[in-house]
Amino acid sequence: MPIDATLPYDPANIFARLLRDEIPSRRVYEDEWAVAFHDIAPQAPEHILVIPRGAYVSWDDFAANASADEITGFVRAVGTVARARGLVAPGYRLLANTGGDGGQEVAHLHVHLFGGAPLGPMLAR
Repeated sequence: MPIDATLPYDPANIFARLLRDEIPSRRVYEDEWAVAFHDIAPQAPEHILVIPRGAYVSWDDFAANASADEITGFVRAVGTVARARGLVAPGYRLLANTGGDGGQEVAHLHVHLFGGAPLGPMLAR
């Protein structure tokens, strides 16, 4: 169910619980700024989620409230994961849903990294 990205951060959301190691994940990368792991319902041969360690509801919340170091660290983590997974040369897609109209389902900023095959058009109606 899409969420309202203007609501306050909920520390009981699934990604907050994952960061606290309360639920398992198949992690492929982590550092002081971000954690990356396989999506449990992949939509492409490579479907990795990258989340910041900070408590941010959405991209908008992150852009408005994160420190410069958090933003830099998170963006670099996304690029590091793409390079480590061998996705740069063939190409990949990043997707960050925000709010109900954007299709956001978990109220913790997360970027989907898709690759491993031709991905087709950006939006299908």
